[in-house]
Amino acid sequence: MKHSAHIRLLLGVGILLSAYSCTPNQQNKEAEINDMTTPLHLLKPEYKVPYGELSGTQIKADIDRVFTYIEKNTPVRVLNAEGNEVTDYHAIPQGATLDRGAFRIGSYEWGVTYQALLNAYLATGDERYKDYVTRRFTFLSQVAPGFRKLYEEHNETDTQMEQILHPRALDDAGAMCCAMMKASQMDSTLQLSELIENYFKFIEHGQYRLPDGTFARHRPQYNTIWLDDMFMGIPSIAYRGVYKAEQAAKYFDEAAKISRQFIERMFVPEKNLYRHGYVEGLSQQPTYHWARANGWAILTNCEVLDVLPENHPLRPFLLEQLRTHIKGLANYQSSEGFWHQLIDRNDSYLETSATAIYVYCIAHAINKGWIDAITYGPVAQLGWHAVSTQIKSEGQVDGTCVGTGMAFDPAFYYYRPANYQAAHGYGPVIWAGAEMIRLLDKWHPRTNDSGLHYYDVEQTNPSPLFYLTEDGKGEAVK
Repeated sequence: MKHSAHIRLLLGVGILLSAYSCTPNQQNKEAEINDMTTPLHLLKPEYKVPYGELSGTQIKADIDRVFTYIEKNTPVRVLNAEGNEVTDYHAIPQGATLDRGAFRIGSYEWGVTYQALLNAYLATGDERYKDYVTRRFTFLSQVAPGFRKLYEEHNETDTQMEQILHPRALDDAGAMCCAMMKASQMDSTLQLSELIENYFKFIEHGQYRLPDGTFARHRPQYNTIWLDDMFMGIPSIAYRGVYKAEQAAKYFDEAAKISRQFIERMFVPEKNLYRHGYVEGLSQQPTYHWARANGWAILTNCEVLDVLPENHPLRPFLLEQLRTHIKGLANYQSSEGFWHQLIDRNDSYLETSATAIYVYCIAHAINKGWIDAITYGPVAQLGWHAVSTQIKSEGQVDGTCVGTGMAFDPAFYYYRPANYQAAHGYGPVIWAGAEMIRLLDKWHPRTNDSGLHYYDVEQTNPSPLFYLTEDGKGEAVK
């Protein structure tokens, strides 16, 4: 046994010596990849997210996965105190509640999700998306009178219904009101006018405002303006001009005016980004560029421009503001396609919901002809590739910052938790995916010399390196 082991040891040493007995030049010739042996510019980079070509079919599969998850986790039932289903909505008993899923079907986050699903229906023709919205809005309109009666008689109601029946903040009213108006415009059989008017009454008259009409709060400081409230209030005012066409001029003017007032206070030209908060009368403003708040701002701008007449006097200002903001955002996109929690601080974490909102708005601006696809199409597509990596196999959207108040120090934003249970990510991801499908229907992205480029006609040449000919089609580099 010892003799055998000794022989094996000698053989092993011999093999090692023979491996090193060849000359350095021979080793290099066998192992080295260099410019003489390989077209190095075609080596595959080690991207952290997918890069390159993308199809609408892939995006639709991602949307469907998210949709399946939220449909499963947002039931539409009323349960009594014993946990049994209540079917008579006119006589809702004490202790009754809406069935609890993973998400609140009357929250502002779900107002965003409803709007995103309506957009996805229009982009894909998939009736399931619209039916999801219709079913839940019909359910809420049917149970609202019974819960209102319960409140009047016993001074109690389900906490979700309390938010719907008695909104106390723009968060309660804005996104849901806008979603219901949009749904009513798409389906005139929906009986939502009572809920819509209740929401809009708060938006128009209940929310505190500064003397010039700008939405404001008394937290964390007196007369603090939150960038979030751009989205919580202004799109509903703008869309009111569509919903109540006879008063269109009034509401279009108000939405454009308040938008301008937010922009004048909150936009920081040095970075082409918005600050999260503004304290009226403060000479030195706290300036933290929180990503999702910037998302609400750019989404508001898109929503207003979608309905504002072409000849409206503030339209050129708002359109140029959108372009400037997109330019600023593009400058801060990370190498992985995401944007950071604090946009201009690349040591803060990469955040999903804001990235998805930016993808939607950039793709939407291209589809509307407001910005150039050649410049910004690759930005949107890289962003979607990043977002798609956060969609889990069961459809949960990961990496989303939870609900966030306001602070005047960086640690607050850096350490806000991120979780797939945060409802804020689902609507933006669906909205982004739907708009990317539209974008790919109009434009023809293609890798050329390894880089992604957008073309207005399909590039049929199989070569990975090509230049454009007069007919707009590629020809191989020779």
